[in-house]
Amino acid sequence: MNTDMSLTTPPGTRRVTANLDSALLQKACSVTGEGITETLTLGLEMVRRSAAASRARALRGKLPLDLDLDVSRERPRR
Repeated sequence: MNTDMSLTTPPGTRRVTANLDSALLQKACSVTGEGITETLTLGLEMVRRSAAASRARALRGKLPLDLDLDVSRERPRR
């Protein structure tokens, strides 16, 4: 059992091993200005957002909206 707390991963995280193209990883880190973990996290977040955007685009034209633009434009501003 590992008793050294500095070597354990924080709750909610997962330690992984991946074979990555070193030039691509270096370029990505230079673009983000962050380290490897932060750069990979940002990339994974971008993949997640892209999938969510695709699902939202698939709904285009499928949600019935009953809006009265004139009434909507007359509402008071906050």
